[in-house]
Amino acid sequence: MKLHTLAVAALAACCMLGANAKTFKWTSASDIPTLDIHSQNNALGNGVHAAVYESLVYYNSKTFKIEPMLATAWKQDSPTQMQFTLRPGVKFSDGSAMTAEDVKFSIERAMAKTSNYSVYTQGIDKVVAGSNTVDVFTKAPNPVLLNQLTELRVMSRAWAEKNKSVEPKDIKTKDESFAHRNAMGTGPFMVKEWQPDQKLVMVDNPQWWGHGAKAKPGNVTEVVYTPIKSEATRMAALLSGEVDFVLDPTPQDLERVQRNAALKVVQGPENRTIFFGMDQHRDELPGSNIKGKNPLKDQRVRQALYQAIDINAIHKVVMRGLSQNTGTLIAPQVSGYTKRADQRYPYDMAAAQKLLADAGYKDGFEVDFACPNNRYIADERICQAVAAMWSKVGVKAKLRTMPLVSYFPMVQRHEASIYMLGWGVPTFDALYSLQSLVRSVGAGGDGNYNVGRYSNPQMDALVERVKVEVDQKRRAELIEQALILEHQDVSHLPLHNQVIPWAMKKNIEVVHRADNRLDWRLISVK
Repeated sequence: MKLHTLAVAALAACCMLGANAKTFKWTSASDIPTLDIHSQNNALGNGVHAAVYESLVYYNSKTFKIEPMLATAWKQDSPTQMQFTLRPGVKFSDGSAMTAEDVKFSIERAMAKTSNYSVYTQGIDKVVAGSNTVDVFTKAPNPVLLNQLTELRVMSRAWAEKNKSVEPKDIKTKDESFAHRNAMGTGPFMVKEWQPDQKLVMVDNPQWWGHGAKAKPGNVTEVVYTPIKSEATRMAALLSGEVDFVLDPTPQDLERVQRNAALKVVQGPENRTIFFGMDQHRDELPGSNIKGKNPLKDQRVRQALYQAIDINAIHKVVMRGLSQNTGTLIAPQVSGYTKRADQRYPYDMAAAQKLLADAGYKDGFEVDFACPNNRYIADERICQAVAAMWSKVGVKAKLRTMPLVSYFPMVQRHEASIYMLGWGVPTFDALYSLQSLVRSVGAGGDGNYNVGRYSNPQMDALVERVKVEVDQKRRAELIEQALILEHQDVSHLPLHNQVIPWAMKKNIEVVHRADNRLDWRLISVK
């Protein structure tokens, strides 16, 4: 009798789901690099992963305060120990129960050598699993542990072991694991199909703990993602109704979208800063006409490249106003940002030419210049414009562009002399940027995206202090000192913070987020 009742209830739920099922079709320029949640720390991929896998805690999409997810509560038992109480009854999409051992395994997996997520595990010493609790011990007090844990999603240990995916895929190699092309999490959706660079289909996860708990006010039961590299084709897909939503509409097409009564645009500033990095490690740059030395090691050369960039022209002509010029590596939404650190060197061609002459390069030099062509707003056009600006002071930047999926492994192998990056801050704290971008390369996430290998012992000392300083006033002072030192050294060439527009059909309801990711639970198709 009980089995019959359960079967009838399941059938009723299935029919109701079918009657109310809504498909959400969206697109952007690039595909995700992997389904492995601890392999490539990529913003687009992380946002998609959050539909399928969940973390102990997550940001509320409207307030951006940390809220419970797989953990229902947490407490600081000591300055170096935080205990998490796990949500009861959570299951993976195959029906198996999530346990504390799965959480422990997942955090430790993110600490593996092949993981690109060690920046989120920095400071963690060990993880201890209880019956329904997990204790995270840190080597020293960690003021941003909760922020870091928002990006550490949980994988089934048994599934990983069964499918030979205990170690994350090494994104710098072409080797693949089962977890690279397959996924099995506790989130609101499951992966039905992924054809890289063609289509990703996610469907409702009937095992999700949030069903019936008002955790998913949206009504979407199927998500279809189609990467479309061509800007014109991408926008045409929206205008024709082929897709419901474009994550990265082109600036020049926004006015046309806004004039269309069937469409709308939602926009806001992103916590992502676009900049150029430079190889400051090699003694000679590959492909350069300067032999026996590396011009980019000279601060005067780096400052010359900086001052030869007409950032206002890029803002007006290339970005069409969808940018906030910046002189620092973090956006205003990030904890640690100060106006004092956000000061640009002025655009000054004469000053740039003098700096190059003083450094011994009055006739300029040739240099490799690499950029993505489908990751950031107008990325390729920005790089084309900057290459033209540099040519006016004699620097011949040999521009090459490529899609995200091959671009990021390339720069992580240190194969670019000058390169573009856009750095979002999932933790909303400056340590994430400082540790990743200007800390010397080391263990535990240090310098994991410092691919130009800038190194300054004074900077390293400041970052180490920021990691453990719990006095917020003193910590803010240390962050400001580090940002000002970065400016003086010209470790990078900051350009702007992105202003992100989302273009969509009028019947789509979403919450715009500063991290440029969709909250899958909140999407409604009316």
